[in-house]
Amino acid sequence: MAGTGVASIGECMLELSGQTGPNWRMGFAGDTFNTLWALHALSAERPATYVSAFGDDPFSQGQIDFFAENGIGIGSSPLIAGARPGLYAITLTGAERSFTYWRGDAAARQLASDPAALSKNLENQALVYFSGITLAILDEASRAALLAAVAKARSAGSLVAFDPNYRPRLWRNREDAKAAIVEALAVTDIALPTFPDEQMLFEDATPQVTAKRIGQIVGEVVVKNGEAPALIAQAGTLREVPAIHVAAPADTTGAGDSFNGGYLAARLAGHDPLEAARRAHRVAAAVVQVRGALAPFETLRAAFAG
Repeated sequence: MAGTGVASIGECMLELSGQTGPNWRMGFAGDTFNTLWALHALSAERPATYVSAFGDDPFSQGQIDFFAENGIGIGSSPLIAGARPGLYAITLTGAERSFTYWRGDAAARQLASDPAALSKNLENQALVYFSGITLAILDEASRAALLAAVAKARSAGSLVAFDPNYRPRLWRNREDAKAAIVEALAVTDIALPTFPDEQMLFEDATPQVTAKRIGQIVGEVVVKNGEAPALIAQAGTLREVPAIHVAAPADTTGAGDSFNGGYLAARLAGHDPLEAARRAHRVAAAVVQVRGALAPFETLRAAFAG
């Protein structure tokens, strides 16, 4: 591997959750940040970098300060004058969530505006992680710069992990999403798709179809499927790892992201894919029992350890 650090690329937004009457609780979250949060909690000895772009407003500074307070840096991520973070609000029906977004002019859309800085952020990393949302918020030129930087890091020895995380509203059309995701899979070592997303975009009939399709491109595939078993494809073999049923979840936000963080932490620690998935399921089960996308580090560590 190229180094000891872990880097995650994408958009961290302002998160409004826990509404009580007219009042909301504000935090920071976003798919690739949620994964890095869990990964950092479970691999605290590894330097953690969140690769994005930030504004020069008080909310952006609040993000950067929050990262630093929790041991996460931003490397050479650009600071964009006049820009600001995206925002989303979580609305719950029981434990199931829906989201409302304000992110069209978010600073993170410029995360590849300086390709040299982007490449520098990915140097000497044991792991580089990104998602389909990372791809979706970028224009074509920036997307190409991102994939070139990831490919360069991989050729230098970094392990690359990717979650396709298809969100239709972020893409111009299905064809663009398919093409970009297939390009990303071509520079990926560990793919972490979610079956309903893959079914929606690629019309896969079963998780097995998803695992086999992606397995033709990527050496290690973990298909998440809610409370159904995760399906691992490696070296042409498919194996299931049962999920953990949570009788009374509080909030399912961030469950899949935290699964990814738990799985990658376990793989970096030397566990095989089956054991990594078992630990990841425990982490995800713990996360759905707290409000918001980020569970306390202690909660994540206790779940990971079992």
